[in-house]
Amino acid sequence: MAAEAPPSATEYIVHHLTNLTVGEGFWAVNLDTVVVSWVVGALVFGMMYRAARNATAGVPGRLQGFVELILTMVDDQVRGTFHGKNALVTPLAITIFVWIWIMNAVDFLPVDLLPKLLGLFGVHYFKAVPTTDPNMTFAMSITVFVIMIGFNLKYKGAGGLAHEALSAPFGIWLAPVNLLFRIIEDVAKPVSLALRLYGNMYAGEMIFILLAVLGSAGAFGVVAGGVLGAGWAIFHILIVTLQAFVFMMLTIVYLTLASESH
Repeated sequence: MAAEAPPSATEYIVHHLTNLTVGEGFWAVNLDTVVVSWVVGALVFGMMYRAARNATAGVPGRLQGFVELILTMVDDQVRGTFHGKNALVTPLAITIFVWIWIMNAVDFLPVDLLPKLLGLFGVHYFKAVPTTDPNMTFAMSITVFVIMIGFNLKYKGAGGLAHEALSAPFGIWLAPVNLLFRIIEDVAKPVSLALRLYGNMYAGEMIFILLAVLGSAGAFGVVAGGVLGAGWAIFHILIVTLQAFVFMMLTIVYLTLASESH
């Protein structure tokens, strides 16, 4: 029997960008997104829990020092931006930053590692980076949007929120225009949060896949792909961290705006 022909570049790219899906239509679930996000989340937050349980008042260990560095950085950002009093904002910001960062960091695994490993067990499609799935990024942004609405109602009340939506910025006499602008503004927040994260991480994943394709094009391709891949991986460290930071900061800003009245 003749050996099976290797996949073309197009087939290779499509294969690596296809999710492991269960169900059909609206009820379809991207199982790889769910599994990876929960596994990496459990690992990193379990590590942070362990650091908290073993924390000492003296000279901290490396793990405790690293966790304290992250917590201090996020807490400083919250204190400098959110001027109200709410016990939810800082834990929420920490969760967003750490979870998004670790999900983005899955992109540093070799693109063929998980697909080939899982292929041994009959899993033919597996997209490893959860934040390259718009379902994941929109789920997070919609959650932030719901919390933002809750903050509006808590700090302003239903009447205060309605008055603000109808009277700002042009006054109550232009209530329909004000309401239209408010709806556009509020809807744009979760959409921009989700698409910004998804677009940047999807583009980064695509570049890694293209470099892997280049690496299969003979000796020159291997060298060029290796050099370019190393350079892109170093630059991608900044993108991975920046996207987590931007999502966190915009969440804090949106909650700050929701807690303040015009």
